[in-house]
Amino acid sequence: MTDPLNVCLEKKAGFDLPDSPYSVGWTRPQRVVLADKDNPLPLDCGAQLYPVTVEYETYGKLSPEKDNAIFILHALSGDAHAAGWDADWQKDNRPWREKRPGWWDEMVGPSKAFDTNRYYLVCANILGSCYGTTGPWEKNPHTGKPYALDFPVITVDDWVRLQVRLQDYLGLNKLLAVAGGSLGGQQALAWTISYPDRVSSAIILAASARLGAQGLAFNAVGRQAILCDPYFSNGDYYHSQPPDGGLELARMLGHITYLSYNSMEGKFGRRFQNGTHPCYKLNNEFSVESYLEHQGRSFVRRFDANSYLYLTRAMDYFDASLYGEGDLTLACAPITAKMLLISYSSDWLYPPSETRKIAEALLANKKPVSYIEIESDYGHDAFLLETEQTRPLIESFLSKV
Repeated sequence: MTDPLNVCLEKKAGFDLPDSPYSVGWTRPQRVVLADKDNPLPLDCGAQLYPVTVEYETYGKLSPEKDNAIFILHALSGDAHAAGWDADWQKDNRPWREKRPGWWDEMVGPSKAFDTNRYYLVCANILGSCYGTTGPWEKNPHTGKPYALDFPVITVDDWVRLQVRLQDYLGLNKLLAVAGGSLGGQQALAWTISYPDRVSSAIILAASARLGAQGLAFNAVGRQAILCDPYFSNGDYYHSQPPDGGLELARMLGHITYLSYNSMEGKFGRRFQNGTHPCYKLNNEFSVESYLEHQGRSFVRRFDANSYLYLTRAMDYFDASLYGEGDLTLACAPITAKMLLISYSSDWLYPPSETRKIAEALLANKKPVSYIEIESDYGHDAFLLETEQTRPLIESFLSKV
């Protein structure tokens, strides 16, 4: 068995190693069953799901008054491992975690934006994903086989409903904040509308009240890439060759939406992969082609094609205005939480103009809201990359909640 401490020898620039005073150190995922036959989880599609297991991690210490808890909500391909170094990566067969910390490690830890010296952070994997929380890959107790496409269609509200159960399980009366970017930001918005008495504030980054037609289109093509893969087998591939080609293509498409024109031009331009002239072949010629292929291949080693289908559909369905029968201002009326909204100028998946609509709806209801648009060339990925600009905004906001 590999000693996880060996990862210290593999340090990459920018990573806080486990013994760093700025790291939460080694972490271990925790799992809990939050729905069973006697208490199933009601879903928006009408199904009652059980059993439901949730994987989560915690960082920092809960105060005696239990008033410093923050839920970190992850995006599409994220997981519960937001910070630190996973000590169980080998036991759980997650080799991609060996040489890198959690997905938001730059923001979660001692003296960081979500300061674990002050706050108790909780991050849970969402329903339908493939990182420990119940999803299509898990055995259906009614058939003895993996759910695959028998898994019920899920929504952002279903995720939040399950997170509320985790809140109760952990004995957290009222959360200091819910926070997340992209699809995580939409979960945070759903929290504030559906459970105003359970959360004091929300931090929403690179998210809007709904996904636009262009985003819906990219998700649709990505799903078709998976569905058309000859190994998809109607989702029943868990004991055979998985549809890696389809999932790889879906991720390549999705990754384009996370970047911007300027970031792609700056990083790749029209640079050839090998040499300075075309080879007059149809394989990868330009460096951007190789980059996308690398992203796609890396993704299939850590994600499940069925989960990708279900999570992108949940992303499509979310529309906060529906809480107000199509009126976003009416939908935001129940919100009592203080709100921090951050958008990024080059994000065309969830553009600033759409984030601003949430701020305008809150202002129309005379709700406390701070909205900031950050200049960035990173596109949608800016919420993960512009930490130097985002961090002081979050620190200042949380200090006043």
